[in-house]
Amino acid sequence: MGVDVNPTVSRRRLGSELRRLREISGMTTQQVAERLLISQPKISLLENGRRLVKPRDVRDLCGLYGVQDQRRVDHLMQLAGESGRQGWWNSYGDIPYGAYIGLEAEAAAIRLYEPLVVPGLLQTPAYARAVIAGTIPHVTPEQAAARLQVRLRRQDRLRATGNQLRLWVVLDESALRRVVGSREVMRKQLDHLTHLSAQPHITLQVLPHDAGAHPGVSGQFSLLEFAEVGDVSVVYLERFTSDLYLEKRSDVRLYNDMYAHVQAQALSPDNTRQLINEVIEAYADRG
Repeated sequence: MGVDVNPTVSRRRLGSELRRLREISGMTTQQVAERLLISQPKISLLENGRRLVKPRDVRDLCGLYGVQDQRRVDHLMQLAGESGRQGWWNSYGDIPYGAYIGLEAEAAAIRLYEPLVVPGLLQTPAYARAVIAGTIPHVTPEQAAARLQVRLRRQDRLRATGNQLRLWVVLDESALRRVVGSREVMRKQLDHLTHLSAQPHITLQVLPHDAGAHPGVSGQFSLLEFAEVGDVSVVYLERFTSDLYLEKRSDVRLYNDMYAHVQAQALSPDNTRQLINEVIEAYADRG
């Protein structure tokens, strides 16, 4: 098995193919559940890539759907085996947003809006350390260290020459002015943002305070897009206890529209760099 296997993506692709085969067979999830003596929610979770699919389950489902092509069955069983593998992030212990990391690692493009802090992909080590310490109650030193290492490793996608991530970020002005760690930490973090924003595959815009009400006031959201035709886009909503992943076309379309409005109200990339430099100077003057 190659080291590049992404279990999260394999699970999504397998679920999507199983859903397609079920729909071709004309069966409902309830009918499938009754025939295989399993719960209907399990079928839905399998098709949504939210539950591990065993090769035996794939074999039974293919038999039920009348799949005659053994090569297709073998391919789906291979995906089932890959989906049971561990991603690189699992070696760091219990990382609650592992599913997102798997999607992020495979995404061709990500558009994200962040209202309160600099997003993880753009954080310096000192800033990330302060965010982790300040936002996770009762975090142990070991847990904090693991979170930091995972966060910094995720940033490899921005430096990769192959399969390079295209990243758009709209950052609320509040994230520039909220002192995380210290003023010196903030100054270096904003310096880092200006450096990153000069990269051709990264577009950074700041939504100023005087923009008023906008579609992002309800909180952070990300849109992940993939190069493979069969991989549907995903909306990711980060929450403290349980994250949300939306894949319905209507949901993705709504958040696409929301992001377009937020981008239109944000400063241009050039004006964004100007504002960031002004805030950097302010931190230096007060330092």
